[in-house]
Amino acid sequence: MNIKIKNVLSKLEEKGFKAYIVGGFVRDYLLGIASYDVDIATSAQPKDIKEIFDLSSSTDDNYGSVYFKDSLYNYDITTFRTEEKYENRKPVQFNYIDSIEEDVKRRDFTINALYMDSEGNIIDLVDGKKDLENKIIRVVGDIDTKMIEDPLRMLRAIRFSSLLEFEIDANLYSYIRRNKQLIRTLSSTRKKAELDAIFNDQNKLKGINLIKDLNLEEELEIKIPEDIKIVDRDLGIWAQIMYSSNYQFKNNDLSKIEDIKKVVSYGIIDNIVLYECGLYVCMIAGEILGISMSYISDIYKNMPIYSVKDIVINGNDIMEILNLEPSEKIKDIIFDLEINILNNNLANEEEELKAYLIKNWR
Repeated sequence: MNIKIKNVLSKLEEKGFKAYIVGGFVRDYLLGIASYDVDIATSAQPKDIKEIFDLSSSTDDNYGSVYFKDSLYNYDITTFRTEEKYENRKPVQFNYIDSIEEDVKRRDFTINALYMDSEGNIIDLVDGKKDLENKIIRVVGDIDTKMIEDPLRMLRAIRFSSLLEFEIDANLYSYIRRNKQLIRTLSSTRKKAELDAIFNDQNKLKGINLIKDLNLEEELEIKIPEDIKIVDRDLGIWAQIMYSSNYQFKNNDLSKIEDIKKVVSYGIIDNIVLYECGLYVCMIAGEILGISMSYISDIYKNMPIYSVKDIVINGNDIMEILNLEPSEKIKDIIFDLEINILNNNLANEEEELKAYLIKNWR
């Protein structure tokens, strides 16, 4: 255990409180995976946590949790509790308690319900270590209760199965198939966040296959083609599937998705396509098209220009050479130069461009 994390636990213990790391960090620690998000469960209440760590009153304190970070880790410290009432799939009514025996019951999956004390000892109240060894995603407690509380757990089960290459417990798998309509109650924002994580994962094919095998496409408002190409980046997956307009993307991501679709529809990548859509988009589209990255990279390195600013003469020069007034015609001339330079019909040299302008545009 890193000394930074041990110090956080020790500070809580020195004040007489119990404190344990819990959840994904412990799971990943046992699997030998590096993790920097540290969930801590403690008997200290938020006001105590803020006082112990000298945090301002403006520090986040949501649903009984206090968030802060150091130079390496992000900490989410939450008071032991039982969750009594959910609204919009979030616990809004809960009771603070003093032990992990009740706290563990609110956890989602057994592999996320392992606790670790400041000495590195593992406390396992739900056979989480056994499920880690057997590579199984199993719900803590009653499946029906957990999934109705928050149907996002259905998608989280798929994400963890994909991420860790684990199998979903047969009872949970069957429950998701029978009760998939619960997913419709989730907001598009929450669904998209889970899909982003699945589509970004190295083992995304497993997650995509689970979505299809569980027949969740309609509930997720997506349609995955049978011949989908598995590519590294999530934007490359989004560009290949049909999805509801309810899904909101950052403007920059949305334009990239549209450009990826455009390049794929072209079916080729050359100077002009790279110039129009950029290297990042073309690399993703190239994966879908089966064009090697080294081939695309070589083309890009040898391009004569990368933007209109690289052309050795500009709009003012063109007006002077051709004795023209400002007009839309200047844009047409510049576009003509761009295409000819990119097609290697013209060298990007001042005298050659001048001669071409006088011959073709005067």
